[in-house]
Amino acid sequence: MVGKNSDPTLIRCWGDGDPLMEAYHDTEWGVPVHDDRTLFEFLLLDHFQAGLSWRTILHKRENFRRAFDNFDPRRIADYNDADRKRLLADQGIIRNVAKVNAAVTNAAAFLRVQEEFGSFDRYIWRFTDYRTLRSAGYGTWEEVPVSSPASDAMSRDLKTRGFKFVGTVTCYAYMQSIGMVNDHLRNCFLYARIRS
Repeated sequence: MVGKNSDPTLIRCWGDGDPLMEAYHDTEWGVPVHDDRTLFEFLLLDHFQAGLSWRTILHKRENFRRAFDNFDPRRIADYNDADRKRLLADQGIIRNVAKVNAAVTNAAAFLRVQEEFGSFDRYIWRFTDYRTLRSAGYGTWEEVPVSSPASDAMSRDLKTRGFKFVGTVTCYAYMQSIGMVNDHLRNCFLYARIRS
């Protein structure tokens, strides 16, 4: 449902009523990201989101930042059993054994991709030919897809490189969050503003 914020000239496609969600919608979601640390942050957060709502993850984001060393893939790739136990005891994050283990696995895989391609940015944006894909402008959330041929290809490739929790639906959510695809609804104030 499309709602309005306190400024009657701006219409959001989601997030109204929750200040954290509104700020995320207005300043981050769908905005192209090319910084490797931020790309890793969203990769980690999106794999923890699997089966949960984004609101749940967003409200725990700062806890994740603290628990996972400011999303530093080099530090996370070196986590040992004591680190995993620490994370599983941390009530501020999602305490799921498979997802915690995947964070460590994905950090190591992320570093290998950086080494091979020079940056994760150079690797990941290949899946949209280094540009933001724009829909024709969806009018309702029911029209917005949950996957695409690009997210299918990304998922397959990430899995061959050892990444976990990177199914096509998770990859599509990742593409939305880092601005590889602009799925703001057509009457949202950001739909026409976001460019690659």
